[in-house]
Amino acid sequence: MLVTNISTSILQPPTFTSFVQERRHRQERLAAAFRLFSQFGFNHGIAGHITVRDPEHLDCFWVNPLGMHFGLIRANDLILVNQKGEILEGNNPINQAAFAIHSQIHAARPDAIAVAHAHSIYGKTWSSLGRLLDPITQDACAFYEDHGLFNDYTGVVLALEEGKRIADALLNYKAVILRNHGLLTVGHSVDEAAWWFIRMEICCQSQLMAEAAGTPILIDPDTARLTRSQVGTPQSGWLSFQPLYQMIVRQEPDFLWI
Repeated sequence: MLVTNISTSILQPPTFTSFVQERRHRQERLAAAFRLFSQFGFNHGIAGHITVRDPEHLDCFWVNPLGMHFGLIRANDLILVNQKGEILEGNNPINQAAFAIHSQIHAARPDAIAVAHAHSIYGKTWSSLGRLLDPITQDACAFYEDHGLFNDYTGVVLALEEGKRIADALLNYKAVILRNHGLLTVGHSVDEAAWWFIRMEICCQSQLMAEAAGTPILIDPDTARLTRSQVGTPQSGWLSFQPLYQMIVRQEPDFLWI
């Protein structure tokens, strides 16, 4: 429920008057997402990546440098890469799998401003079952009929063709489960993509626990669709991220700019 005495301006994504301003905002949100992923335990070696499309150069995106812990990433550590894989800004290499996957998703989905993927424990465990999530909770309804399954595994994604196959499985959904691999989410902002990943990871944990305890009762399809329209919108995803952003700014403000 929205609190009516709060200005609606803080309940909507910001608008910008220049590409410079919007680029800085996206970079700061991307760095914040990495710090939060670190806090949630999504950092595993060199695996995992989040990208955001550049607001001016739409065929380019910002990504984390290879080998840097999510908990150390700052806005000015991010790397700008184009659709050819050429590094345009930054002095560090990038993860080849990040380019193979994210370049194809950004190309296939102009609406996907940000893409998030990590090897989170519950997401990759659930992915081994080769199943979609069921609508067993209100939170899970955010993904009801709005996530896909890439029902294949051929090793580390290094080829562009494999990235394209993942983009095809994603379709127009907000998320896709990569069998034997993990989760991937997209959004109209970094905020939204990061929130869907965090929520989907928790939904995987919840369903694994529920099925270990017994047989979950599913929410009926009509109610699941209604609930998705209430908790699964881009606006809901963006707004749900804001408390986390406020927390990480207070706890780790060094991620902004050095």
